[in-house]
Amino acid sequence: MNEARRTSAALEVRGLDVYYGHSHALQGVDLTLESGVFSVVGRNGMGKTTLCKAIMGLVAVSGGSIRVRGEDITRRPPAQIARLGVGYVPQGRRLWRSLSVDEHLQLAGGLRPGAWTVERIYETFPRLAERRDHGGGQLSGGEQQMLAISRALLTNPQLLIMDEPTEGLAPVIVAQVEEMLLRLGEDGDMSVLVIEQNIGVATAISRNVAIMVNGRINRIIDSARLAADRELQQRLLGVGLHAELEPEIDVATPGAEAKPAPVPRRDGPIRIYISNPTLPTRWSQPVPIARIEAAARTLSTQVARLDETTRRKRESTAAQASGPPVVLVVGTLDTKGQELRFIRDIIAESGLRTRLVDVSTSGKHSSCDVSAQEIALNHGRGGSAVFGPDRGAAVTAMADAFANWLRRQGNVAGVISAGGSGAASLVAPGMRSLPVGVPKLIISSVASGDVGPYVGPADITMMYSVADVQGLNAITRAVLANGANAIAGMVKARLEGGEAKERAAGAGLLSVGITMFGVTTPAVQKITAELRDDFECLVFHATGVGGRSMEKLVESGQLAGVIDLTTTEICDLLMGGVFPATEDRFGAIIRSRLPYVGSVGALDMVNFGAPETIPDRYRGRKFHVHNPQVTLMRTTVEENERMGRWIGERLNQMDGPVRFLLPEGGVSALDARGQPFWDPDADAALFRTLERTVRQTGNRQLIRIPKNINDPDFAAAIVSAFRTLFGRAGTRRRVAR
Repeated sequence: MNEARRTSAALEVRGLDVYYGHSHALQGVDLTLESGVFSVVGRNGMGKTTLCKAIMGLVAVSGGSIRVRGEDITRRPPAQIARLGVGYVPQGRRLWRSLSVDEHLQLAGGLRPGAWTVERIYETFPRLAERRDHGGGQLSGGEQQMLAISRALLTNPQLLIMDEPTEGLAPVIVAQVEEMLLRLGEDGDMSVLVIEQNIGVATAISRNVAIMVNGRINRIIDSARLAADRELQQRLLGVGLHAELEPEIDVATPGAEAKPAPVPRRDGPIRIYISNPTLPTRWSQPVPIARIEAAARTLSTQVARLDETTRRKRESTAAQASGPPVVLVVGTLDTKGQELRFIRDIIAESGLRTRLVDVSTSGKHSSCDVSAQEIALNHGRGGSAVFGPDRGAAVTAMADAFANWLRRQGNVAGVISAGGSGAASLVAPGMRSLPVGVPKLIISSVASGDVGPYVGPADITMMYSVADVQGLNAITRAVLANGANAIAGMVKARLEGGEAKERAAGAGLLSVGITMFGVTTPAVQKITAELRDDFECLVFHATGVGGRSMEKLVESGQLAGVIDLTTTEICDLLMGGVFPATEDRFGAIIRSRLPYVGSVGALDMVNFGAPETIPDRYRGRKFHVHNPQVTLMRTTVEENERMGRWIGERLNQMDGPVRFLLPEGGVSALDARGQPFWDPDADAALFRTLERTVRQTGNRQLIRIPKNINDPDFAAAIVSAFRTLFGRAGTRRRVAR
């Protein structure tokens, strides 16, 4: 018996009749939900809510049967139906105004044992945790819907009935509810019957959709077909026309041979029509055709596209995306839709999978694979932080949300974007969060200027658009096509073994990052010569971006250890030089706990440009003109003490093995006896402050060496310290990235 129940359909409705007086509300309804999520759509007054109430025993059934997992629940009391594992989210939410959020949940919990607990609800809906002491009448519409859904989930149902779950909600909350429904269907713990008027939601969460017309299931249709066919929506849902009764079922009947429906040929752009451009209510009137036409969207043709349901199911905000490699085409579709789709089509024609991602901040809906509303949900404060009146703040927030979303994707083979400075600002932070080696390309009108703020420490390629990315013309077509083909070529080369060949070139050795400046080059050369047989040595020039690039590789897991010989970027950070580190210098080491050997290389100098660019407050200091464009300033005792405290505080935060070496004979080639920056007092102040600040342990040690940093003995001490921390780990083969 138990086995029979497990293999039975989650819900089976046969010949269901319900009357309200003499009104025949449900007329022989037949419906089967095997598992997952199933949508029922229809206009107001068609019997959808009556169907929900009949299943829950809230209205009298005149004929037919209702079975849940094989067990007949027809005409049973609602309480008994709930105990058998049927949960209900009613239309209108039906919350108690006087009870707090927590009291609602405590009342619902415990009806049936299962995975859903109050604690899990608070983890799933952090907003409810923040509002746990607020009454039901104090919550916003979205919060009330979260609570109504949570209340039903706490009964740990086998079957969840949801009546108009997105009615009256803001678009951002609608997207969140939609994602939650997809996750419930994927988890497999329960099946969900969703009654909806929002065609976009209904077709996104369910592979097939049932159409209710005048109390009957008029037909069951593939959701992708319904979403794309405006004429079909008009006929079946009565958009601008009277609904027609067509007892046609698109799902094959048992024993019958399934024949694929003919797919009409489309030689031009496909127009997508949404039957309800604005969220409907029970009082909504039919939407005028002119309004539907105005809200229509256009899809490019000649592109192999995933159906909407498959795409969304692959995309869960709670887990990293996975699957076949995909190229992301990212930009502001509200202003650059035509150009981005042009790029997308070229990449798709090369045989690569693509996803079109919208990061516009206008709040307008565009035809795409990942909407701006979905991206915005990845911001810490949700969509309200992204779609605000302040454009600057909106761009910053959307850039953060996109970066957060991108970090959760596990199948990104490449990213390309096109637009102006705003688009570049939106996508660049996300691109910088990707590992080195993943192709990244920005086509922009700003690419002929200073691209440092966009590229940062990442391997982002920037291509000048020549003409502004505003419409397709002879210039933009050529440039955008070159960019699209370039990213396709990079991705294909990497997927076809370019990365493996690159690793083979490094003899499969573990990689170590080493920082260098011109005045510490001799030391780095000796260190790399000593380590090259056991490690792949990656040297980073300490010009502000160099240290950030090294730490980016640390964050990406591409370095096994660090020899941070040259920390000179700290000078420029604290004293206003032109090659500054960021405040997060050493942050990747702290978070990763990698073996770390460091030193004070070139902490005797602050870097400026030509002499005339030096700030007035530094007039009268000791300078050395390195070349006409680079002027070096010697640091003082006070500045060295400041740097010693700054570095020492961060060394204290490192839980991994740390050795920090102090060259008593000078910290650079210029800081040696007889050289322009020789200043033993300033160096002594630096060393003394470090020793006072750093909490030394068996795992964290400062080591004085009576040599200049470029002396062979100092390089040997660095190598010895690194090998001590790392053992002979360098002889092990590197694991695949």
